[in-house]
Amino acid sequence: MLKVHSEPPKPELKPEGMTLLALGFRPFFLAAGFSALFLMLIWLGAWSGAYPLPSYYGVIGWHSHEMLFGYTVAIIAGFLLTAVRNWTGVTPPTGKLLGLLALLWLMGRVTPFLESVIPGIIIAAIDLAFLPAVALGVQPALWQGQQKVNRIFVPLLLVMAIANLYVHLQSLGYTSGALQGTDAMLYLVAFLITLLGGRVIPFFTEAVIPGHQSKRDNKVEMATVILLGGLVLSQFIYPVAWLTGLLASGVAITQLIRVSGWYNHQIWRVPILWVLFTGMIWLIIGFTFVALASFGFAGTNLAKHAITVGGIGVLTFGMMARVALGHTGRPIDSHRLINACFVLLNIAAVVRVFGPLVLPQQYTLWVHLSGGLWIISFLIFCIIYTPMLMKPRVDGKAG
Repeated sequence: MLKVHSEPPKPELKPEGMTLLALGFRPFFLAAGFSALFLMLIWLGAWSGAYPLPSYYGVIGWHSHEMLFGYTVAIIAGFLLTAVRNWTGVTPPTGKLLGLLALLWLMGRVTPFLESVIPGIIIAAIDLAFLPAVALGVQPALWQGQQKVNRIFVPLLLVMAIANLYVHLQSLGYTSGALQGTDAMLYLVAFLITLLGGRVIPFFTEAVIPGHQSKRDNKVEMATVILLGGLVLSQFIYPVAWLTGLLASGVAITQLIRVSGWYNHQIWRVPILWVLFTGMIWLIIGFTFVALASFGFAGTNLAKHAITVGGIGVLTFGMMARVALGHTGRPIDSHRLINACFVLLNIAAVVRVFGPLVLPQQYTLWVHLSGGLWIISFLIFCIIYTPMLMKPRVDGKAG
C-alpha cells in the first residue's frame, strides 16, 4: 500500500478571522455531522411516504448521492485540508477561501431542492465543482512537499469528480450511468479509507499498546491497491457481475490479512481505537457480501449498506472524533457518550445488514431502527463536537 508521509510543519502565522475557518476539519466536520443527521431524517420521512424528494436525482438516487457526495465528501475534504499541513508543512486554504469551499459544498446540497427555479445544468455545475475545488486547494501544498507519493490524493479527488459526473449526466437526461458512478464512488471511498487506514490504524495501535508491533506485507498492500483500483475501473468501463465478484473477493481477503496483522486484543480497552478496527471489519463483511451478491447468493442492497453504514459510517465517525480532539489540542480520550455512539453505530450496521436476512418481512422496521440509531449517534456528535469545532484550540496553537 502507498504510504502517506509527513514532513515537519513550517513556521506559520495564526490565521485571522473566525475560528471555524482556521483549518479544514472545523467547517467540514461540522458540516458532515449535521448533514449525516439531517440527510437521514429527510430520507426516512421521504422513504415512509411523508413527502416527496427532489426529482433531479430520483428518490433512491438522492439518498445514495447525498450520503456519498455530500456527507462522505465533506469528511474527505475536512481531513485532506487538515492533513496536508502535517504531511507537507504547508498550510492549505483557510479563512475566506475555506469559507467559500464550505459554501460551495452547501450549495450542492441545497440546489436540488430548488429545481423548480434553478436549471438542472446549474445544479450539476455547482455540485460538480466542489471536488475539483478541493483538489485545487490541496495541490499547491502537496506539490511543495518532498514526498511525491502524497500527491495521489489530487487525481483521486478528480476521479471522484468523474464518478459524480456519471450521476449528473443521467439526471440531465444524457446517459443512464448513475449506478456506475455511484458504485465507482463507493469503491473509491473504500480505496481512500484503506489507503489512510493502513497508515493510521497500525500507528495508533502501536502508540497506545506498549510493545505492540503491527505486521505488514508489501505484497498484500500492493494487492489491495490493484484490486480496489481494478474494482473502481471496472465500474466505469465494464461493470459486469462476475468481475465485480472476483475483485471484491480479493479485496475482502486482503483486508482480512491486513487487519489481522494490526490486531492486538488490548484494542478493546480503548474505544477510540477499536471503533476503527470495527469499521475495517465492516469493510471486510461488505466486500464479502458484494462478492456473494455478484454471484447471486446475497442482496446487493445489503452488501452496499455493510460498506456504507458499517465501513464508511463507523470509520468516518471514529476518525472525526479522534482528529477533532487532536487538532483542538485536547487529549485523545473520547467522551463516554461518543463511546456509546461507537456501539450504537455498529448496532445500526448490524440491524441494517442482518435484520432483513433474519426477518425480511420486517424490512421497514430494520430501516427505521438503523436510521434512528444513526440519527441519535450523530445528534450526540453534533452536541459534543460543535463547541470544540467553533472555539480556538485549548493549547493556544494555530489551527
